[in-house]
Amino acid sequence: MLLNYIKIFLYHLKQNKLFSFLNVLGLSIGIAGLIFAILYWNDEQSYNSWNPDKDKVFQSISKVSRTDYWASNISPLEEYFKKDFKEIESHCYFENWYFEEIIQYKKKKGIFKITDAQKTFFEMFPFKFIKGNGKTALKDNSSIAVSLETAMKLFGREDVLGEIVTYSGRKLIVRGVYTIPGKSSMQPEAVTNLIDNRLTAEKDNWGNFSFGLLIKLKDANDKEKVIAKIEQLMHQNREVKWAKAEGLSVEEYLKKNGGVSYKSILEPLKDARLHSITEGFAEGRGNYQFLMIMVSLSILILILSIVNYINLTTANAIKRAKEVGVRKIIGASKSNVVKQFLLETFLITTFSILLSLVIVELSLPYYNDFLDKNLIISGNQFCLYLLLVFVVTILVAGIFPAVYVSNFETLKVLKGNFGRSKRGVLLRNGMLIIQFSIATFFIIGSYIVNEQIKYISTKDLGFKGEQILSIDYKNNYDWNEEGYKSKIYNRYNLIKQEISKIKGVEQIATGAFSFGSGNGSTTGFSYHNSENIQSRNMGIDFGMLEMMQIKIKEGRFLSEKFASDTINTMLVNETALKMMNEKNPIGKEIDWNDRKLKIVGVVKDFNLFGPQEKIPPMVFFHFKTVDWMLQNISKIHVKINSDNPQQTIADIEKLWIKKVDSENPFSYDFVDKQYARTYENYVKQKNLFSLLNLIVILIALFGLFALASFSIERRMKEISIRKTLGAETNVLLRELSKQYIIFCVIGFLTALFPAYYLLNKWLENFVYRIDISIYPFLIGFIALLSLTLLVVLSKAYQATRVDVLKYLKYE
Repeated sequence: MLLNYIKIFLYHLKQNKLFSFLNVLGLSIGIAGLIFAILYWNDEQSYNSWNPDKDKVFQSISKVSRTDYWASNISPLEEYFKKDFKEIESHCYFENWYFEEIIQYKKKKGIFKITDAQKTFFEMFPFKFIKGNGKTALKDNSSIAVSLETAMKLFGREDVLGEIVTYSGRKLIVRGVYTIPGKSSMQPEAVTNLIDNRLTAEKDNWGNFSFGLLIKLKDANDKEKVIAKIEQLMHQNREVKWAKAEGLSVEEYLKKNGGVSYKSILEPLKDARLHSITEGFAEGRGNYQFLMIMVSLSILILILSIVNYINLTTANAIKRAKEVGVRKIIGASKSNVVKQFLLETFLITTFSILLSLVIVELSLPYYNDFLDKNLIISGNQFCLYLLLVFVVTILVAGIFPAVYVSNFETLKVLKGNFGRSKRGVLLRNGMLIIQFSIATFFIIGSYIVNEQIKYISTKDLGFKGEQILSIDYKNNYDWNEEGYKSKIYNRYNLIKQEISKIKGVEQIATGAFSFGSGNGSTTGFSYHNSENIQSRNMGIDFGMLEMMQIKIKEGRFLSEKFASDTINTMLVNETALKMMNEKNPIGKEIDWNDRKLKIVGVVKDFNLFGPQEKIPPMVFFHFKTVDWMLQNISKIHVKINSDNPQQTIADIEKLWIKKVDSENPFSYDFVDKQYARTYENYVKQKNLFSLLNLIVILIALFGLFALASFSIERRMKEISIRKTLGAETNVLLRELSKQYIIFCVIGFLTALFPAYYLLNKWLENFVYRIDISIYPFLIGFIALLSLTLLVVLSKAYQATRVDVLKYLKYE
């Protein structure tokens, strides 16, 4: 019997090549989309899942104002952890970002991602050690642990314990070689223990948030107790002491400084990737919203594909009605017919999954490039998900067509009467409406997403970054060296003079910040009766704002013509001025970090972090005014002309390697391109939506074609009779397309609220956003109706051209 079923299936496959192709293609596209989403989901969910202590290890986050969350902490807490926190099993201060520096072994060297941490680092991230062990790998400040990949690159072997390498002018002993079992929030290529000296230097400083902190609890349920103890310590040693020093009560001090007490947040490592409230680890945060969008849209497309399959199958069933009738006459039961059609669905789904895997394999490099990942098709979890998709598809896509066909009434079928119950007609029409609804959502969504990305990419940013190089710059200094700040400044000035001599260079300047990634320094200041303003510290060189074409609203720029501009003057931006509630700021003094600084200009707001981010309050001062800001310089900006930019860049590189930094490779980017990456993820979402929109429309058209074919095939005698009685073609076309226009309208109306609500939620990610108008919905409706009429009328027109005798000869 099974062999007979397969022979019948192959026969109909050959007889209905188009329908068979559309069936397989529609399902395979839907399944491929879901496979892509599963790969992405598995990758993001796998971060830290290998870590047995992911529920007990917490990242300490500091809430320092109403809006600022820092994944950085102060040093003095450490001594209290050791004696007053019985709930803590261990803790680890660490740099939660990477130093990308040179490690050298004899004459061989390379640039590696390095984390500096306390010796307990491998208790928080228990990597697998193939040489040495996690307890002794960082036992003192002369130790370094390296990954297996680093060992192979640097030494060419894994047995490297006891070898001595040079890093940042120090000789370090390799005491461990590790591999990382899976995706991790920290994936350093080497780990050092040089942080303790810095912790000791800051052990009495309750105001400097400089270090990442991990806390491992004996019992995860004690989290709130630990938070309460930390907040109490911070309150006593910050607000109480500082208020007393100013002769204020705690309440008065808090009111003066923004009215917000320090709050501690402990986030479990398991939530670090997708649910953290701030960037806290070097590997960054995942985009949970984008992940859910990917999964949801993929499920929608699979639903659309299954509905399309059902529509195609039922449309084709009319051609097999007599076959079913004959089989029933010779003794086949309903269950036999159901089994046969379920087997056919099984085979179609199998072909579809195989084709979808081919599609995924061929498209995976582009998908990886799109997500900036390295996904592969493997893993037990992936196979289980794929099996689940397989089973669900067979059950959902196979049962309805099988039951539908098995319920044909034998005598009516053999007479040529293929009429079906109203319930079946309603169900098919309902599925068509679902297709229209999904297609409506994607058409409207694609339009709105495109408009939003167009809006932020063309928005006036407040600065011009064209033809301006942003060159990576490393400050080579020793904090303990006497006069190191003046040496940093002198070195920068020397570089500036040398680059200025190069042909094609128009201007050179820098600031302690980077366009597109912001800066890492904030300080609170107060002005008269305003609340404490937590502003971004923008250390700049003369000419930096002018070079970037950042405008002054009132007052003037900082200038070397005024000696005071390197002593006690500053600029504020418009946002800071609004928070100060001062109408005439020029010449006014503010209390900034226990210093009196005079405002000489107001800078027009510009988007430092990205057009999707809110502009924060900013204060600007020259490096000599606040000399410690020199340490934050990581970029040097050079404006070049457009005559021969390649040669100018080549000359800068030659000078750089010769006189500035011969150890590290010359690395640069154009400011405008660097800045564009701040909303690159949203551009990717736009491209994804556009691609999926095309796929959805194609699948929806397949289904519409099937239903139109099915419906018109059932009405061929009616059409023939109407033609015989003299009905004109346009009348027939109107009659045949009328119901599809109604379904189109119903599907459109069904999708309106979900489309508006979900897309409005997506737009909430942007500070600067478009308003959803009526136009996307009008355009969506016109596009959907036009495509519907195109398919239906073309099919209906074919029906009006047939020979009427073919359908009337049996009457």
